[in-house]
Amino acid sequence: MNEKIPHIVIDARIRRSSTGRYIDRLIEHLQKIDSNSKYTILIQKDDNWEPSNSNFTTKVADFKQFSFNPLDQIRFAGMLYDLKADIVHFPMNQQPVLYFGPVVTTTMDLTMLKYTRAGKTPLPIFWLKMIGYRFLFWLSNRKSKAIITISKYVKKSLAEKYKFTTNKTTTTYCAAEEMHDNNQTSPSYIDKDEEFILYVGAAFPHKNLPTLVDALGLIKENSNLKLILVGKKEYYYHKLDKYISKKDYSDRVITTDFIPDSELNWLYQNTSAYVFPSLSEGFGLPGLEAMVHGAPVVSSNSTCLPEIYGDAALYFNPLDAEDMALKIERVLSDKNYRKQLIAHGHKQVKKYSWTKTAEQTLEVYKKVLG
Repeated sequence: MNEKIPHIVIDARIRRSSTGRYIDRLIEHLQKIDSNSKYTILIQKDDNWEPSNSNFTTKVADFKQFSFNPLDQIRFAGMLYDLKADIVHFPMNQQPVLYFGPVVTTTMDLTMLKYTRAGKTPLPIFWLKMIGYRFLFWLSNRKSKAIITISKYVKKSLAEKYKFTTNKTTTTYCAAEEMHDNNQTSPSYIDKDEEFILYVGAAFPHKNLPTLVDALGLIKENSNLKLILVGKKEYYYHKLDKYISKKDYSDRVITTDFIPDSELNWLYQNTSAYVFPSLSEGFGLPGLEAMVHGAPVVSSNSTCLPEIYGDAALYFNPLDAEDMALKIERVLSDKNYRKQLIAHGHKQVKKYSWTKTAEQTLEVYKKVLG
């Protein structure tokens, strides 16, 4: 009698978003290690991702990622039932309420439960959405056969909030990839001989960028030091620009919007320090990516960051602009210590591997399948 081939469905609709790196790398590496299961990868209709392994196929699931529309909820659940999956793996907590098949959920972090962000959404509508989000967050973790977190900090925080998650949660770390394209383009907004510190990422409130701007004004080591903030210009970056404009050193703070990789490579490899002031992270991938490029990292000591960076970063209290400034100054002034951080960074990134992530995830699937 032939053994049944397990059918695993993975929701990869967020693959191309800023938070989609995890699921994108996971499906890429699962193809290299598992030829014994059938996989269906759910994608958006304008996503041209194609599998490299014949046991992987794609299916368009053209539903909004954060939709509470009852019709979308019903249609998406119906699609999943039709697929007759042995497991559906969701990389986020927003899932069809009416789907009750075997589910594995990756809970990235608990940031949205503590640091809400309404953006342009009118507050009454936003708070209604937050009620829905909190319900889905609880429900997705409750009904999951297994939960994956991307740091031990998130696993511990989740267990403190929901004791029922304790015995069904596994931590699988993310990874920073080696730099394959070393092309560099010097940007027009900074001269080659100017000293600068760097941040790359969103400007959401929990990213704590106003405190980083404040810290720049307190750094005495170099009164001409510039701060470059790289991230897509959206509501919160525009709000940050207004905050920066009120500073008497506003000409030393540059917000770039989206930039090409060659320009980003140049910034990483020429910055005096990569500074990560975040108040809440699930893994903290940007700091590891800075280490890959050879940038010394000065980081917030909050949430999972000391767990992920180890001794490869110099830590500060993210709520204390003066402490942040002092730690940045140390890296600027102590060249030997700066070299030490860079060397530790190269060692630290080697502890993480997307292949290992995929292998550990596959073990979670096997455990659920019994």
